[in-house]
Amino acid sequence: MPTYRIDLGYDGSGFHGFARNHGVRTVQGDLEEALTTITGIEITTVVAGRTDAGVHAKGQVVSFDIDTAIEVDRVWRSLRSMLGPEIAAHRVTEVVGGFSARFSARLRTYRYSIDEAPVPDPLARSSVWHVGEPLDLDAMNQAATAFVGTHDFASLCRAQEAKSTERTVARAVWTHRGALLVFEVEAKAFCHQMVRSMVALCVDVGRGRVAANEVPGILEAKDRNAARGAAPPHGLVLWEVEY
Repeated sequence: MPTYRIDLGYDGSGFHGFARNHGVRTVQGDLEEALTTITGIEITTVVAGRTDAGVHAKGQVVSFDIDTAIEVDRVWRSLRSMLGPEIAAHRVTEVVGGFSARFSARLRTYRYSIDEAPVPDPLARSSVWHVGEPLDLDAMNQAATAFVGTHDFASLCRAQEAKSTERTVARAVWTHRGALLVFEVEAKAFCHQMVRSMVALCVDVGRGRVAANEVPGILEAKDRNAARGAAPPHGLVLWEVEY
């Protein structure tokens, strides 16, 4: 049975997240509807990262199996026509059997963008969190260092019954990129709301509301009430998935 991979990006503003959800518009719903129309076969996709409502993607990956071979160039052209401009299919390729967008992934990278300027940029309102005050970059990086390694991130994740919140973070760093303050974090996997909660905690550190040396203790507490919620979804982008 042939397996196919689609690399895509999307503006998540108009979607209730990636995953299918009856009665609301989702990225997976639009994508699978288009694939079914193109191929004449009902297709179910597997995704590298199930992004929340309002979260964007630059380098999302999905895969699917189908009983018959398809012409990838024709499918790619049709997807571009049917899904644009909110969803962009970068490429459609046939891959080796056994490939899974979710389970074959080795590393996922997210970026979160913050605007410190006193006046927001209205053109960036759907992709940047306007904080509106200067933040202490050094303190935020000190806080982010505590995330690196293998930890139980229960303090920074929305609880899901019978699911582990232990994750291994390979890299977590804040940098200035032009006028923006950008957080980049890499891990094989993340739990629900983990990245946005990291950002919210780091911003509190950058504002001086939490000391950077308190972050390890917040993680060790393994208590969602020990942290301070989650940053807004619209500043977050699933940047890249490595296989």
